[in-house]
Amino acid sequence: MMQGYQRKRRRPVAEINVVPYIDVMLVLLIIFMVTAPIVTQGVKVDLPTASAEPLPSDSKPPVIASIDAEGNYYLDVGSTSNHEVLDLEDLAERVAAILQLEPERPVVVKGDRSIPYEKVIQLMTTLQGAGVPSVGLMTDSPKEK
Repeated sequence: MMQGYQRKRRRPVAEINVVPYIDVMLVLLIIFMVTAPIVTQGVKVDLPTASAEPLPSDSKPPVIASIDAEGNYYLDVGSTSNHEVLDLEDLAERVAAILQLEPERPVVVKGDRSIPYEKVIQLMTTLQGAGVPSVGLMTDSPKEK
């Protein structure tokens, strides 16, 4: 006869396996490292200098309509910068589509200082015709001496 035989109960293991989480973090780190330089690219524009107030930090990223030194038009929309040359009609259509989705989004003109004033005004009137209520002008801040 078996006497005093008790079966030991196994306690549940309450550990979290963190290896899959580390793998996901490393993949995300690599993705962000690859995409960060792409996001910061832009069209090279020599901006005029002026003292102006920056956009509020709590506002959405602006839609930037750029004119380079050759008079080509570009459109930068927050994190997705498209560096293809656009004509004024295509630029107006794209801005109107963006503003239909986000009507409170600010629109800014970024023009090279060597561009004739006429080109900047032409872009601004095209943007206003596309439904932009107000257009801001982007400048470089003057250097402290």
